[in-house]
Amino acid sequence: MTQADLYTLLPLIVLVIWACALLLVDLLIPRGRKGITAFLAALGLALTLGLTLAQVSAAGTAFQGMVVLDGFARFVNALLALTGLLGVGLAYGYVRRMGIERGEYYTLLLFSVAGMMLMAQAADLIVVFLALELLSIPLYILAAFARPKETSEEAGLKYFLLGAFATGFVVYGIALTFGATGTTSLSGIIAAASNGDAGLLLTIGAALILVGFGFKVAVVPFHMWTPDVYQGAPSAVTAFMAAGAKIAGFAALLRVFGLAFSSLSADLTAILWTLSALTMIVGNILAIAQTNIKRLLAYSSIAHAGYILMAFVPFGNAEVLPVSVAAGVFYLVAYTLTNFGAWAVVIALEKAEGRGLDLDDYAGLGRKYPALAAAMTVFMLSLTGVPPTLGLVGKFYLFRAVIAGGFYGLAVIGVLTSLISAYYYLRVVVIMYMREGEPERVSEPWLNLTWAASALAVVLISLVPAPLFAWASQAVFALF
Repeated sequence: MTQADLYTLLPLIVLVIWACALLLVDLLIPRGRKGITAFLAALGLALTLGLTLAQVSAAGTAFQGMVVLDGFARFVNALLALTGLLGVGLAYGYVRRMGIERGEYYTLLLFSVAGMMLMAQAADLIVVFLALELLSIPLYILAAFARPKETSEEAGLKYFLLGAFATGFVVYGIALTFGATGTTSLSGIIAAASNGDAGLLLTIGAALILVGFGFKVAVVPFHMWTPDVYQGAPSAVTAFMAAGAKIAGFAALLRVFGLAFSSLSADLTAILWTLSALTMIVGNILAIAQTNIKRLLAYSSIAHAGYILMAFVPFGNAEVLPVSVAAGVFYLVAYTLTNFGAWAVVIALEKAEGRGLDLDDYAGLGRKYPALAAAMTVFMLSLTGVPPTLGLVGKFYLFRAVIAGGFYGLAVIGVLTSLISAYYYLRVVVIMYMREGEPERVSEPWLNLTWAASALAVVLISLVPAPLFAWASQAVFALF
């Protein structure tokens, strides 16, 4: 390992070492004081975030070109570190209240974040596979963390079995890609494809890899696991999973398809268009029938995967693709902040017995807890795409990029499905303010800070979105 190799992966290496040390230190922390473990986990993530931001002017490859450090990797890694911090903040009081406070929770979360960061820096399909497993295996365990609760164990088992099945597609796709090009390096695949050395075999390999990524980011028809896993898993795990897995999955999707498989745009553009449209339609329509807030947000997560996937549809257009992907990355930030805020409100109303998760349990929230209801209103409006929220700005950038690529039909579907989503998002608002009830909330410092800060960020950044979009654009343009 050279000094350049070490520096390229420095934040990731520090995070992995910190997670291993935390696993040992936790043995010395007595039961009932696992809040110390949570603090140490947050400290490790903050250190990782600082090291990531300190690499602002660095660029290059390491480990014989298998990993890369560029503006895009820094942007995504910073967002993932923030996601981890928010995940710790939500879990701090939740795991204690639910009787599942065990120190390994935070260690698993750190390892999963490490896998996500490696995914953002992967420049080789073998590293993509290793990163996919490193981020997924801890999530399988975290989904079943509320054992012996049957719904949690069922969620973990479903996620594991279907995840293992999807991983098989990825491995088979990598094997076919290697057979077609003679390499697993993304740069090598680009060279082989540009020389005309790869044909149908490469297209089939790319399609199989797309299936695996489609499972990870929950696009239709690879979404079957999402509602059951989101409902059964502990809510703090679901919140982290809904944001972190999407960020990592779409980061890998950009590198692999936007760069390595760009020559296959004629074959894959129609497939991506169809997946995006189906995901938006199915996710939003099925969400209408939900009466459980966790299942509603699960189908919402599926629908938003479709919106983000819109950014990758023009990947054969070299002029439009950078702007389109920058819009997708910006939307990931908007979705992450909104997602964690909404789940923080869900956790605040969830009871230890698993009650407080029906939509009717939100009746009277506007009268009894006006600040919490106002924050939830902001998150619902942002998910819908209503001003003044970050969700509206994100959808505006996405629709503009898709229209610039000439995909008018997809933009129309995006607008129409957003109108459909207004029904079930605004239904939550109506229940909070226009129905009588006596909801009971939990007030915890870190939980309160999460939903309050997220609501402020969703509104304030929407008023001045240009700096964030410029940062996202700068990060993406460095790839092209």
